[in-house]
Amino acid sequence: MRSAVADALERCVGDVERFADEVWGRRSLVHGPTDGFEDLLSLDDVDALLTQHALRTPAFRLVRDGRTLPSSEYTRTTRIGGVSVTGVADPARVLAAVEDGATVVLQALHRYWPPLVDFCRELELALGHPCQVNAYITPPGAQGLRPHGDAHDVFVLQAFGVKSWQVWRSSDREADEIELRPGMALYLPTGTRHAARAQHVVSGHLTVGIHPTRWRDLIEATVTRVLDDPAWNASLPVGHHRQRDSVADELGRHLKQVGAQLMGADPVEAVERRVEHFLTTRPSVLRGGLSDRLRVSALGDDDRLRRRPGAVCELRPGEDVLRLLLGDRELRVPDRLEPVIREIVARDTFTVRDLADLLDRDSRLVLVRRLVREGLLEVVDA
Repeated sequence: MRSAVADALERCVGDVERFADEVWGRRSLVHGPTDGFEDLLSLDDVDALLTQHALRTPAFRLVRDGRTLPSSEYTRTTRIGGVSVTGVADPARVLAAVEDGATVVLQALHRYWPPLVDFCRELELALGHPCQVNAYITPPGAQGLRPHGDAHDVFVLQAFGVKSWQVWRSSDREADEIELRPGMALYLPTGTRHAARAQHVVSGHLTVGIHPTRWRDLIEATVTRVLDDPAWNASLPVGHHRQRDSVADELGRHLKQVGAQLMGADPVEAVERRVEHFLTTRPSVLRGGLSDRLRVSALGDDDRLRRRPGAVCELRPGEDVLRLLLGDRELRVPDRLEPVIREIVARDTFTVRDLADLLDRDSRLVLVRRLVREGLLEVVDA
């Protein structure tokens, strides 16, 4: 069976280079059918989530005819460890509401559903933009959402069943009619007006929201750094409202100064700050980390390790310090460790002893234990 993290972007768009060059941010795209998306979420998975996992709002909600139902109609209050917990799914009432035509919306699945945690991780790293995932499960004969446009780009991945969509081009009044079947994907740039229409079979699709970094974000960040100069915090003169001409002249001089500073700003530095922010603020990928932490102190030369799936490690050499961008954080180590870190990152798997040419025994054990604790490495079972 195909891995959920195999070529995440290719699964959504097919030809990745063509998508990047001709489609991204410009127009909608229909791709597929492919091998399918049920490995990411199936109807059986949805059943289990609703009936066995004690979901709590806002992790899910119910919608009917474009209106969100009051959570009191399908949740209850329960007790955990003597503490009252509200908004917990009441399976019987949830199932009754679905039978009565309610659409189930599972929200932020990228945070807790393992296949989508992995899928989103790879998709984010391919796109360079943060992603999040909701799922929409609509029973037969129910009406989908009303026409609207999203404030971010979207991939719609049809996991099971069939759903009919209307997609408007910016210059057209009439919508394109698109029927998504299992394994088909739809890309919609920011603001594309669309609607999901009623269908006669149960439908489950994933909506992957892509929150792109825009040129204005880089420009605003650069301008903000220039305006951080304390000189720009000086107050306007007393009575400025009666000195409009002189204030306007002074403002003109200030704008020229700001313009000169902006012209002198380093665009490479601005881009690097954004890249470093992206590569240190992704969600943690630490599955298996508990077992690793419990045995890390006993690691020896013969133990085998590997880079944790989905782990990020980009090196930023500096004066006396090597910074490692690990996806969800930054780690700083002495710059003398750069050769051994590069060796570790380049290998699929290795034993601690494989680092003997670069570090003495005590030093290499200290390093690999730290990298296991930081989530870059995981212990390979014998």
